[in-house]
Amino acid sequence: MAGKIRVLIIDDSASVRQALTHVLEQDAEIQVMGAASDPYVAARKIQEELPDVITLDVEMPRMDGITFLRKIMSQRPIPIVMCSSLTEEGSATLMQALEAGAVDVILKPKIGAADYLAEQGMRIREAVRGAAAARLGAARRLPDPATTPAKLTADAVLPPPSGRAMAKTTEMVACVGASTGGTEALRVLLEQLPANAPGIVIVQHMPEKFTAAFAKRLNSLCEVEVKEAENGDPVLRGHVLIAPGDRHMLLERQGARYIVSVRTGPLVSRHRPSVDVLFRSAARSAGANAMGVIMTGMGDDGARGMAEMRAAGAYTVAQDEATSVVFGMPKEAIAKGGVEKIVPLDQIAREILGADRRR
Repeated sequence: MAGKIRVLIIDDSASVRQALTHVLEQDAEIQVMGAASDPYVAARKIQEELPDVITLDVEMPRMDGITFLRKIMSQRPIPIVMCSSLTEEGSATLMQALEAGAVDVILKPKIGAADYLAEQGMRIREAVRGAAAARLGAARRLPDPATTPAKLTADAVLPPPSGRAMAKTTEMVACVGASTGGTEALRVLLEQLPANAPGIVIVQHMPEKFTAAFAKRLNSLCEVEVKEAENGDPVLRGHVLIAPGDRHMLLERQGARYIVSVRTGPLVSRHRPSVDVLFRSAARSAGANAMGVIMTGMGDDGARGMAEMRAAGAYTVAQDEATSVVFGMPKEAIAKGGVEKIVPLDQIAREILGADRRR
């Protein structure tokens, strides 16, 4: 058992605890060390053995998940993946969880949760593996990538760029990709941008129905306008479009302006939305008019697409290791030669504005 990611499941539903255990233990790198029906039972288990990762339900008797999350983070931080219902109210609650320190989220329906969790097995295992690699004051090991399932590339959605970089125009589009730890990193980035910032399109790995609440929350905090992208939305100065969960988002040129195409399709780099799909579409449609930004996240989604963007003439930036919750995605993009500059999180906004001014 040595070396495995030890997970404690906290959920008041016995069927959910059973389903999560079955889903997680399909990964040879993961061991469910125990399950608890509420935070009080969980606290006793944690005193006996410290888990690497906790999956934590929001709505439970005696103590809700958000309260327990805050107690854990203030006393003995452990990477936590929150689990809650697929409702607008649930999504808003999960925003509070992420702000309180949760690493990632898993959503479940109120009816048929066990079947849904089984269908979402790959996403759940990825969330736990990402949480195990998260830096909560100290670096944790990255799980062995050899145990992850085979991945489709962006070829599954659109063909590679032609290699003919488009001449620069007066408008720049910033394309941003993030995953584990990205919700709070994106808040830091977007809060630094003025109302006249260049148009921005973002892929953040998130479950379906959660991105709308995420965009709404960011919109309330930022000078730029933030919304969940809809098919055909124009990319405008001072506006930020976030790819909806479970849909790919592509950048397309329409005459003298850019729009986004939101569509379904296969998982790419094990994700939908995929950063690779967004970045490849930017390389094809925008070339040197685009800027690519790769931020904190588990895995390698975006690495190939960023290399394609750079080859097409785009300016590319990666978040540095010290400020990344998980340095997987930036590290892979750097290794593939797609990154021109590596900067801390608090300097990414400056890079975007600087690239815009240089035009």
